[in-house]
This record gives sequence, C-alpha cells and structure tokens, in this order.
Amino acid sequence: MLNFALGPVMSSDLVLKIGSEQTPYFRTPEFSKITLENEKLMKEMLFADEDSKVIFLTGSGTSGMEATVMNVFTENDKVLIVNGGGFGQRFVDLCKLHNIDCDDIKIDFGSCLTSQMLEEYDNKGYTAFMVNICETSSGVHYDIDLISDFCRRNNLFLVVDAVSSFLADYINMSEHGVDVVITGSQKALACPPGIAIITLSGRAVDRVNNNSCKSMYFDLKDMLLNAKRGQTPFTPAVGTLIQINARLKEIDKNGGVESEIKRISNVAYDFRLKIKDLPFEICASELSNAVTPLHPLTAKASDIFNILKDEYGIWICPNGGDLEDTLFRVGHIGALTTKDNDTLINALKDLEKRGII
Repeated sequence: MLNFALGPVMSSDLVLKIGSEQTPYFRTPEFSKITLENEKLMKEMLFADEDSKVIFLTGSGTSGMEATVMNVFTENDKVLIVNGGGFGQRFVDLCKLHNIDCDDIKIDFGSCLTSQMLEEYDNKGYTAFMVNICETSSGVHYDIDLISDFCRRNNLFLVVDAVSSFLADYINMSEHGVDVVITGSQKALACPPGIAIITLSGRAVDRVNNNSCKSMYFDLKDMLLNAKRGQTPFTPAVGTLIQINARLKEIDKNGGVESEIKRISNVAYDFRLKIKDLPFEICASELSNAVTPLHPLTAKASDIFNILKDEYGIWICPNGGDLEDTLFRVGHIGALTTKDNDTLINALKDLEKRGII
C-alpha cells in the first residue's frame, strides 16, 4: 500500500517497529520521562515560550478542538472564526454546541483570507479568533502573519488548529502570538491516530485554570495538573505516545522542524510539477505544503479514488458530499518521497492511456 491520504499517513520503519511491540504499563517514572520529553520537543518545534504547557489528549483532532472550546472560552467571550470549509464549520458548530457566542467569516471554498475581509471586523468587541490554518478540506493555507497582526491590534486570544499544518508549514507561537495550537498524531507526525496535542501559551494556561469545565474527560485543568508529573488523568494511547516520542526525536536528529518543513515542501513541489501535464486542475490558492487539491477535468474524482485503491494499491484522499465527484486531494505528509510521487504519477498516466481520465 502507498498512502497519499491526509491521515493516517505513511509511517517510518522506526514508528512501525514500536507499533508491533507490547504496550507497557504507564504509571511509571519511565513513561513519565517519555511524556515530559514529548512536551519539551513539542514546545521547541512550535517555538513556544517557557511557560507554555502541552496536553496529550487521547482522541482525534476534533477532541482537541472541542476540549479547547470547552476550556478556554466562557459565556463572556465573543469569538470570530474563519470558515472556509468543513473544518472551519466544525469550529462554528462546536462553539454553538457549547453556547459560546461566535460569528464566522465565510470564505468561498478554495479561496484565501484577505486583509479587506478582516478589516470589517476591527474593533467589534471580539475577544478571540479561531482558524484552521490549513483548511484541510480545500488545501488552503491561511496567512498566519495577516491573522497575527489582526489579533494583536484587536487584543484577541488566538486559537490555531494546525492539525494538518504542523511540521508542513511554518508556525511560531511566540512570534505570531498564538495562544493555542492543536495538532494530531496521525498527520505529519506520521504516527497512528489516537492522540490530539494541545499546546497552551501561558495566557491560555491561565484561562484554563480560571475556568470551570463541565466535563470529566475533557477537563484540561485536571490534565495540566497530571502533566506536571508526566502523566494523564485516564489511560492514554500509551503505544502512540511512545511512537510520538521516537518520531519527535527522529525529526530533531534530522535537523528539526525547519528541516522537516523543507522536506515536505520539496515533496509537494515535486508532485505539483509532475502533475502539470495531466488533465487536472489545482483548485485552490495559497496552498499548504501538506496537500494538493485536484479537480479532474475528464473523469469523476470518486472513480479515480476507487480505481487507484482497488487496482494499484494507492490511496489518495477523497472529498465527500457535493465534492465527491469533483475533487480529490493528494497529501505530502508522512514517510513519502519524490520516488513515491513517481509511482502515483505513473499510475495516473496509465489511467490516461486506458482512457479513464
């Protein structure tokens, strides 16, 4: 199997080997050391301040989104949300579910966020801003510098979902004034799904500690207390946390976050160059390095997805709903190389020869 989906993604041999081993008991000093090391490395890779804290929550990326909404906002907040696709809408839905006052900036699917869009929300009484910095459903990567400037001049608490973007695109919590970054184990960290990672600035930690979360499992205050000793309140995905540890150290050894972003960027550039002569249209602007969204000009996207999967052993990332037949996405995160790009391109060329595309 060759996997160009956006999560789970291809894992390295090191991560796969750990996954084949027995899961150890975790209420031990040895496991606490691993968790504390994970926190240290995550803070380094996000350029977080020393007083920042990292939560490892057993759940999907959406669990990290929901836990953030539940713990850092109250009925006194008024949140502005970038809504350019399925994941921006998810933030809107979560705020409404938890009775957090919010408005959304609706952006056409595949379009970018502009300064003109933001200007009309200046000085309107908002307290916070939420964005899926890579809107994974469309592949658009929003301008973090633009967002950072807007939030600073309006004194807004900034929450960034970087689930698909972490390690693929540059983000610096200190430089950009980001208060919360959410990511997940199954994206560019290239581990199995099961861990949402929430990195909190000192200001976010204060919010969590001063709020009352009406949840047992999603109470970040309890998680912060346990995290001091490298533990979690409840049983975590132990094996995945060990794999994350190996992967973070692997990235650190290979040159750190800058080197990993460059590697993923090179894979993305290589693919976009090689796809140019095939009947596809890249249908978004300001793309993330993590993904390329493609509109087939001569065939249904769903047919291409199924044929590649069933006949070639290659997975691409389908879109659902109204976009099922018009759009698919090719991921560039995980243990992929330019040679893997060649395998996919050759399969697509074969489909062209067969008259399928």
